[in-house]
This record gives sequence, structure tokens and C-alpha cells, in this order.
Amino acid sequence: MEALFTSALSVAIAEIGDKTQLLALLLAARFKNKTAIISGILLSTLANHLLAAWFGHWAITWLTPELARYLIAFSFFAIALWILVPDKADDEDNRFYRYGPFLATFVLFFLAEMGDKTQVATVVLAAKYQSLAWVIAGTTLGILLANVPVVIAGSMGAGKLPVTLIHRICAVLFFLLGVATLVWA
Repeated sequence: MEALFTSALSVAIAEIGDKTQLLALLLAARFKNKTAIISGILLSTLANHLLAAWFGHWAITWLTPELARYLIAFSFFAIALWILVPDKADDEDNRFYRYGPFLATFVLFFLAEMGDKTQVATVVLAAKYQSLAWVIAGTTLGILLANVPVVIAGSMGAGKLPVTLIHRICAVLFFLLGVATLVWA
């Protein structure tokens, strides 16, 4: 359960102000079918994070426990710093809109998550917890917690969140995960 809770919380906070959250806002403004958008986010995240968690789980088997601990801690520290760099949405993705809300969302979210902070976090969390199902469930839940309200509310209140403060809090959370990995692993 620790893997589920930590994965969900850290990814939900990291997702605030992330480019995929901006993408969710753009898709909600473009399409009326919110169920299709949310379904696309869910399935795309499951597929993307399944691959990321599998990679993290596989990669950790090739390292000694001591080296793995330091690498995981370093990765948490790197994610903490990376989160402080603001994201912006890519405008070139308009060509996918013609496929409708579900397929456009699925493809765009999958591509946007490639190499994204939350995907890297999924790799690291899977390596740390060795529990693919709980990590995937948690990271997917985190993505949904951050993006579903954006899809439902659309642009209402999107500019009112203290994104810089939220990013700083998330950076501290990942930093603390790194420290905890070094101290208690």
C-alpha cells in the first residue's frame, strides 16, 4: 500500500502544471466529449506507465542493492530539480485532433508522457518498490487526480492555482523520497 500511496501522491503533485495537464486543458477546450478524453488519458497512462514500471523493475535486477539504492536516491533528487523547470504545451499536436477526442487524447498523452517527469518517476518508483501493480495503479491514479478535474472544469480557474508553490512542494517531496531511500533502504 505504501507503493500505491507514494506513487499516487508524488505523481499527482508532480503533474500540476505539467505539459500533460496543459494538454488536458487544450483537449477539454477542443472537444465536448469529456468521457472520451478521460478514457484516453486513463488508457494512455496505463500503457505508458506499464512500460515505464516494467523498465524500472527490469533495470533494478542488473544492479547491486547498494548501487541501486544510490541510483534511485539520485534519481529522486534529479526529479526534484527537474520539477522546478516549468513545462509548456506543444502546439504542433493539432494534426491529431482529426481522429476525435479519444484517439487524439490517447496518442497525444502517450507521446507527451514519453520522457516526462511522471514517466521517469514511474521508472524510479517501480525500481524502489518492486511492486509493479501498485506503482502503476498509483501513478495512473495520480495522473487522473491531476487531470480529470482539469478536463471537467475546462478553463475555469486553471490560472488560479499557485503552480510555482505546488512545484516547489513537489520538489521537496521527491527530495525527501531521495533522502528516505538513502537512510532507510
